Amino acid sequence: MSADQRLKVVLCWHMHQPDYRGPAHGDFQLPWVYLHAIKDYSDMAAHLEQNPDARAVVNFAPVLLEQLDEYVNQIRAWLEQGTRIRDPLLAALAGPGLPLEQSLRRRLISDCLRANEKNLIDRFRTFRRLVNIAGLIEEHAENALYLNDQYLADLLVWYHLAWMGEYVRVNDVRIGCLEKKRIGFDAADRRHLVEAIGDLLAGVVGRYRKLAEQGRVELSVTPYAHPIVPLLLDLHSAREAMPEITLPDVVSYPGGEPRTRWHIRKGIEVFERRFGLRPKGCWPSEGGVSGDTLRLLEEEGFSWAASGQQVLHNSLTAFSGGSGLPENWIHKPYRLGEGRLNCFFRDDGLSDLIGFTYSSWQADDAIDNFIQHLESIADATEGEPNRVVSIIMDGENAWEYYPRNGCFFLNALYARLAAHPGLDLTTFSEVLRGQRSRAPSLPELVAGSWVYGTFSTWIGDPDKNRAWEMLAEAKGLFDRVMASGRLTPKQRQEAELQLARCEGSDWFWWFGDYNPGDTVSDFERLFRLQLSYLYELLAEQPPAYLDQVFAQGSGDPAKGGVMRKN
Repeated sequence: MSADQRLKVVLCWHMHQPDYRGPAHGDFQLPWVYLHAIKDYSDMAAHLEQNPDARAVVNFAPVLLEQLDEYVNQIRAWLEQGTRIRDPLLAALAGPGLPLEQSLRRRLISDCLRANEKNLIDRFRTFRRLVNIAGLIEEHAENALYLNDQYLADLLVWYHLAWMGEYVRVNDVRIGCLEKKRIGFDAADRRHLVEAIGDLLAGVVGRYRKLAEQGRVELSVTPYAHPIVPLLLDLHSAREAMPEITLPDVVSYPGGEPRTRWHIRKGIEVFERRFGLRPKGCWPSEGGVSGDTLRLLEEEGFSWAASGQQVLHNSLTAFSGGSGLPENWIHKPYRLGEGRLNCFFRDDGLSDLIGFTYSSWQADDAIDNFIQHLESIADATEGEPNRVVSIIMDGENAWEYYPRNGCFFLNALYARLAAHPGLDLTTFSEVLRGQRSRAPSLPELVAGSWVYGTFSTWIGDPDKNRAWEMLAEAKGLFDRVMASGRLTPKQRQEAELQLARCEGSDWFWWFGDYNPGDTVSDFERLFRLQLSYLYELLAEQPPAYLDQVFAQGSGDPAKGGVMRKN
């Protein structure tokens, strides 16, 4: 079967973490950037390196790339000059000492419990025992008085060893030696572990860049700080999919289009500086699209974008004139009107099988099932032009639910898809290059995201709406200060970057009383901190409400069915 006849299959992995950097070069507020880097970003590159016939699209959020750079520079400065690393968890691992204050020691212990129990804690007998001891602190805080520095050092080392990816676990002698030593880690052991972490972080961007230069990966980008672009352009676009949604008490987000263009252009700038090429594709933050979003992305030079299946369903239904959905409607790209940009749409069923279901299956059984689905699609779409199955999902969060960080599943998945005679594992740009006819046209798009085809995850809830009102008020002040001309060029640049951090999508994702209380508290506090610093950069007094908690979760992860990002 020729390449033209085979069913195109695209695996698109989105690499994203929100901006955890504290204001004014303060501490990282949460450690997820470097932890996912040593486990997931590293392993995901390794799977592609080990399968030379495999192809994939890897999308990077620019604020993730910047934070990776910062960690690399800080670890290097600590190794060479002893400069403190501005991440409390990593700084405690590095040492040389450990905090004496009991509240800080309890916080470290609590932080070292934040890991998947089955696949990251129970996998290692020594780590499991250390976590059991930590449970006594959770029950009675005063028990922490009896835990010495050696316990804390061992717990910190094992926490980081547990987060290591399979690639480094097998190939880095430093990690192997630490696992064999098991207990009694000293300052030299901790330094070796920090060196290994630094080496992993420093290699991430270069490894993906090399894969792209070899033509084995297509790299794409998200707008700079991961904002929900359609809502910046028009808050009322949320009503296209949810007419009854309650919106924030603001007419619109001030200057939404210029801000959107700023995020897109800044994102491209950050991306080009790291990878040495201009991206052809864009995964808009959370797959959030609207007609105006696609037109703007085309104006900014992109040839493709992607979104969720339900967005296409809503759009085809709205503009079908009652004729229903066309046959095999999801497995092809579409254009907006006479536009040139092609939009691909996520096959939700297949993507969610990888994200949420196959983690509990035997790897071979899961891949057999996955390929059966693809073969059925190939049969159903035989002879149709431009047919493609788009598997789009988070590239980091699913794997801790898989045994061995998903290594059995992912290696076999790449190998079997690449070798299948009826499937063409490829990239979105390669799909466009091989098109035999123009993609079908949509008269318009119903705005929405990959989550339910709506924006309900980011707007409509009272706490989410309050955050939008606070952000819009800060943006109005930002515009007035910028227009006054009283800031220097450097001050203007700092304020622009700080505003971008405040516009990121993840604040709004976590607000809402159906989310777990600890996580809501982390993001709510950091959101107020970032907004307050924006006022400081503008030389204005922050509103008093920024000192007050406005969003609290349920404290019960089961309430409302909190959704794990896939």
